[in-house]
Amino acid sequence: MSTDLSLVDGEPTKSEALGPPAAFPVDAELLDAYSRAVSGVVELAAPAVVSVEVQHRRRGGAGGGSGFVFTPDGFILTNSHVAHGASKTEIAFADGRRLRAELVGDDPDTDLAVLRVDASSLLAVPLGDSGALRVGQVVIAIGNPLGFQSTVTAGVVSALGRSFRSVSGRLIDNVIQTDAALNPGNSGGPLLDSRGNVIGVNTAVILPAQGICFAVAVNTVKLVVGHLIAHGHVRRARIGVGGQNVSLPRLAVRAHRLMQPSGVLITTVETGSPADRAGLQPGDIVVAFDGQPVHGIDDLHRLLTGERIGATTTVAAVRKAERLELPITATESAKPKP
Repeated sequence: MSTDLSLVDGEPTKSEALGPPAAFPVDAELLDAYSRAVSGVVELAAPAVVSVEVQHRRRGGAGGGSGFVFTPDGFILTNSHVAHGASKTEIAFADGRRLRAELVGDDPDTDLAVLRVDASSLLAVPLGDSGALRVGQVVIAIGNPLGFQSTVTAGVVSALGRSFRSVSGRLIDNVIQTDAALNPGNSGGPLLDSRGNVIGVNTAVILPAQGICFAVAVNTVKLVVGHLIAHGHVRRARIGVGGQNVSLPRLAVRAHRLMQPSGVLITTVETGSPADRAGLQPGDIVVAFDGQPVHGIDDLHRLLTGERIGATTTVAAVRKAERLELPITATESAKPKP
């Protein structure tokens, strides 16, 4: 057996020669399991991930992003900011096929869009349950960043329940934050769990920060997709006001026993709108809708769902020293312009 010299208390002594440090078996097994999980998800899901290539007449030039097949008969999910307003859309599949796609519908308020290609028996990825996610859970993103097709990144769920403002200015609730690296071109691609289920649609990164990326939760996707396929857009209610968030005077909070310190100051009222017919005026501060407190514009947006269309309810507003309870019947918001 070979020996070498080592120092013990400053004196050389003989000891057995040590070879390269052996890998810890437990660590190796964990790394192998992680690698198998990621590669297994990629093997299953990557063939369903597509490149979305668009042409724009108004904006000019070309653009694109990612998407994925979610039904075998050709329905594809992507971001609204990828597909909205395109004059021509083509889908490039991982196997080299290219097919023309039609826009079924899109929703800028949640940055989601549904496309369809004339094909059948396509490989589709299943939609999971974002409500079961936990912070720290492993996630995998697949997309086409900067034109590099079928790029895979992995990370963890960094946070849940985030809110992110869409291009329309409306807040998207329950957004997933992840550190799985995303770049331009990843938009619209799937965020998957370790079982290969879609748990989010990648939508945005925060620049110049690193590792702060966002995906629309798949439970939101499920709600929106049904509306897009049925109507081409998401039906939302409107009351016809413009407003801004304001703090309420302390005297008004105490006098009217309000549950919140702020509301929506009405700055404009559209003539003939539900708000106009209800008697709301510029200068009124909306503090509740259908019995639910309104802290600001985002709360009002959340409450104006499709179920409110045509239904009479009550809007509460503070006008000077008076609290008003006014009946109001919301109408449907206009379909987003192409």
